[in-house]
Amino acid sequence: MNISIVGTGYVGLVSGACFAELGASVWCIDSDKDKIEGLNNGVIPIYEPGLEDLVKRNTKAGRLFFSTDLTESVNDVEMLFIAVGTPPGEDGSADLSHVIDVARTIGRNLQKYLLVVTKSTVPVGSSRLVKGAIEEELAKRGVHVEFDVASNPEFLKEGAAIDDFMKPDRVVVGVESERARELMTRLYAPMLLSNFRVIFMDIPSAEMTKYAANAMLATRISFINEIANLCGKVGADVAMVRKGIGSDSRIGSKFLYPGPGFGGSCFPKDVKALIKTGRDHDSPVTLLESVEAINERQKKVLFGKFNDYYDSATRGRRAAIWGLSYKPGTDDMREAPSLTLISQLLEAGCIVKAYDPQAMGEARKRLGDSIELATDIYDAVEGADVLFHVTEWKEYRMPDWERVRSLMKTPLLIDGRGVFNQADLEGITYLKIG
Repeated sequence: MNISIVGTGYVGLVSGACFAELGASVWCIDSDKDKIEGLNNGVIPIYEPGLEDLVKRNTKAGRLFFSTDLTESVNDVEMLFIAVGTPPGEDGSADLSHVIDVARTIGRNLQKYLLVVTKSTVPVGSSRLVKGAIEEELAKRGVHVEFDVASNPEFLKEGAAIDDFMKPDRVVVGVESERARELMTRLYAPMLLSNFRVIFMDIPSAEMTKYAANAMLATRISFINEIANLCGKVGADVAMVRKGIGSDSRIGSKFLYPGPGFGGSCFPKDVKALIKTGRDHDSPVTLLESVEAINERQKKVLFGKFNDYYDSATRGRRAAIWGLSYKPGTDDMREAPSLTLISQLLEAGCIVKAYDPQAMGEARKRLGDSIELATDIYDAVEGADVLFHVTEWKEYRMPDWERVRSLMKTPLLIDGRGVFNQADLEGITYLKIG
């Protein structure tokens, strides 16, 4: 099967490499010439465990190709996936301009049947807009060419994306014709043979499923953060509470870890977009409005603990940060809680030094010289008045606490993830969420 994927960001590149691994011939298309040149030379623009090997193996095998020319590939493939960015606007709505640009390019060049699949996260009704844009361009040309649209939202977790693609909880496919269903069934035949769930539905339901899933997970995170903050006030231990409620099979324990708020490219953007959709259709989703507000407050909790400890006498103090990416397993800092914390620390007149196993390059791009970047976890804490544990990378789990204590000016640890054992921290003041 020959397919094209437009967009070599996180979704497009991972999907393209995985489809190639399953045996398809895949053309990954992007307008960024430097990115495509890099990919053709084996340079992977994002960090994702296992992705570099997957890309190189399938490129060498002649199943994975990279190009800037969308017009050339439109008529050489059976299916074309749109996986371009849909960044949030100021009002929270998803910016569909890149999606529609791709649709118009398809319409201007289409000569034979094509199945056009939206893989970008798009609001309900977007596939209808894609279809309309293609039809409009075909009408301008005065030609009639059959095509179908479908929706195939991604459910990939950064840091575990390849496993999520190859061993999915489910694959959601929205179609409106039997021909489109047959093509998508052929594409996902390896999943069906392995008894993974491929769920077919109508297109609006598929588009909504993506948003609803992320909104539910975000809701669980904000819920446990509210409970954690209350536990801190009443003397309860949120770790014990989490075990207690997570043991209920109706609830489960996933996404019930308290922390400094959710970030990344999906949850914040998708919650905002669903809120905007509700307002546009006179059906406000007030629960999600609260989820978003809780999350914004939660990102300020760590600084609040630091500020309270020093009774607001923070100017000139040195702050060490372990973890800059929004989660472990990625270098992605979009909407990361670390950015809010760093902004607050700098505004309070603190000197900040941080370390992250993967996000140092991204931090330099985003923060410039406003903070110091450490060479390792111990370099970060030297002379520090406080250590913030923000992202739960595994290499932070068992440090030499005696060495940490001796290097710090004031041995104060504020744990945003609640993963450390108080008994191991002799001589260190330990504060956590909940």
